[in-house]
Amino acid sequence: MKSEKVYIPPFKTQGIKSKLVPLIKSTVSISPDTTWIEPFMGSAVVGLNVAPHHAVFADLNPHIINFYNQLKARVITAGIVREFLEEQGAILAEKDDEHYYFIRDRFNREHNPLDFLFLNRSCFNGMIRFNKSNEFNVPYGHKPERFSKAYITKIVNQVAHFEQMLKDHSWTFLNQSFEDTIALADENAFIYCDPPYIGRHADYFNSWSEKQERQLKECLLESGARFMLSTWDNNQYRANPYLSTLWASCSKITQAHFYFVGAREENRKAMTEALLTNYTVAVQAPKGDAEKAPWL
Repeated sequence: MKSEKVYIPPFKTQGIKSKLVPLIKSTVSISPDTTWIEPFMGSAVVGLNVAPHHAVFADLNPHIINFYNQLKARVITAGIVREFLEEQGAILAEKDDEHYYFIRDRFNREHNPLDFLFLNRSCFNGMIRFNKSNEFNVPYGHKPERFSKAYITKIVNQVAHFEQMLKDHSWTFLNQSFEDTIALADENAFIYCDPPYIGRHADYFNSWSEKQERQLKECLLESGARFMLSTWDNNQYRANPYLSTLWASCSKITQAHFYFVGAREENRKAMTEALLTNYTVAVQAPKGDAEKAPWL
């Protein structure tokens, strides 16, 4: 059977959920009137593929939010992205790291969303990381020929698909906290949360703590809405202790996959992801499990 197409958004982010999209979609059932709420938007790959008619996407990273708001307002278009990447990619091919750091310095002064896209697609390992002064500080990926014609077309197609979704759907993008975002939900909303994974290193715009994890749970319960939370279940070294304590009342489905630390095959590491919900999960995932949430 042919696998379902997963649409990839224009930005690369740490922990992107593209491999989990089919599983997530199989466990989510929303009506046309449901408002989909993502307090930790990141790349927005899940919402992009679930494709709800009404959605609120939020993130503490203002630069991704700014890009999508400008795309929504048609200040940025797929055509503008192509022209920009062709021009800047040609200069990168000629000047190499000199041009990358020129763009990085310019972005840290002016916060141009097109510069942010350029940096995200040419920096080391597609990382998004900022220092304490909120300056983008990821080094160059050392690929001067990065923006080949085929690669630019790939990015432009991703932007074009997102652009079309914004025309066909009612989506809002907000730069705000998860507390403020979850507070927008009512009992008819569906909240999908993909916070930084507690107990694991993550290169996100902000760090994550046990206090925040507990506050997130309180906000979700107070909302009265159905929710799904992405987190980690276990790896080859240890298990996530919060699943049997803080989140013990949730239904759970797990899915194993591999991730790479660097490019070498021997650095291929196993990880089991978990999806937690406050409703009974009807779909049995391969190599997963489901348990009923007792508060329903």
